Amino acid sequence: MIALLAPGQGAQTPGFLTPWLDLPRVAARLRWLSALAGCDLIAQGTTGTAEEIRDTAVTQPLLVAAGLVAAEHLDIEDVTVVAGHSVGELTAAALAGVLTPEAAVTLAAARGREMAAACGQADTSMAAVLGGDPEEVLATIESYGLSPANRNGAGQVVAAGPTEGVRRLVAEPPAKARVIALQVAGAFHTKYMAAAEEALEALADGVTTDDPVRLLLSNADGTAVATGSQTIKRLVAQVTSTVRWDLCQATMRDLGVTAAIELPPAGTLTGLAKRELKGVEVVSLKTPEDLAAARDLIGRHGGPAGVEPSVSFRVVVSPAAGTFAPCDIAEGDSVPAGAAVGQVMTRQGPHEVAASYPAVLAEWLVTDGDPVAPGQPLARLHPLAGTR
Repeated sequence: MIALLAPGQGAQTPGFLTPWLDLPRVAARLRWLSALAGCDLIAQGTTGTAEEIRDTAVTQPLLVAAGLVAAEHLDIEDVTVVAGHSVGELTAAALAGVLTPEAAVTLAAARGREMAAACGQADTSMAAVLGGDPEEVLATIESYGLSPANRNGAGQVVAAGPTEGVRRLVAEPPAKARVIALQVAGAFHTKYMAAAEEALEALADGVTTDDPVRLLLSNADGTAVATGSQTIKRLVAQVTSTVRWDLCQATMRDLGVTAAIELPPAGTLTGLAKRELKGVEVVSLKTPEDLAAARDLIGRHGGPAGVEPSVSFRVVVSPAAGTFAPCDIAEGDSVPAGAAVGQVMTRQGPHEVAASYPAVLAEWLVTDGDPVAPGQPLARLHPLAGTR
């Protein structure tokens, strides 16, 4: 089984689009997508400086367009799983058949503009935390008034929030961790992007969608999205929510993905896959010279697309902020519809968390006594046959 991956902001490098212009119709496609994006994607992807292509309003449509024009030179009929990191979710949604390429690039441009504008409303920034004890890393991030914007797996968490908090994190990192300040405009995937989420929500009802024709994994919790309408809602909400790439990779592992191709500008996600998905064969599609290897990988690992095998992993989430106390249920146990899986203990009293459908507990995502936030995934459930 093969997965097609689309990178997010930060993967771009100056001139990365240049070799792709030698392929048939790429320049014409990019000119058309530039008209929709409101910026010259060819110029930005070939001669744009590092500073110019760091502009969120430019970067986001550039990445989505680059991934889509490269994918047009692959036969993805036998690709089963698609997933994108952050704005790469728009690329993945188009590859899954939920959005047209034109809609994906148009939404990426709007998303980029609105997120860039939101960055100007507060002095915020981001930093990558590499290594350290996962629980200690998250606790330290929170203690500095920051949020985990990306949980990427392989010992990598990106913290975001007020710039002063990021400076403290860099100066006083968690034990055995290294912290790198990122050159970004603001705190993406946090509450500081609320204005951008609101603006995108106003556009969402006007977007025409179809249901996925292949498995489309969501950054929210790593689960597959079942419908086009659900996809667009999640894409909007993800602007202020943590990117759970670690859970996307966990689902790929659960599904038995054996190979992955990362679309340009490639390297980031395949690097994570090499560390997190041991034994999975990967290809970084950086230039057209890598197309032959990517096609070979699809030929050896691909299977019929469609919606089977169905990813039926779903999650139960916390209804409030508090401390989680699980019921005596082990991974692999059946859970009847309406049965409690745990409680969130708050100052106002306990809040029961129940399964809304008969399922099997696939994986606990938190442990007894863990602090949880409203909407935080608590457990992954596998609905029993016939459950929608």
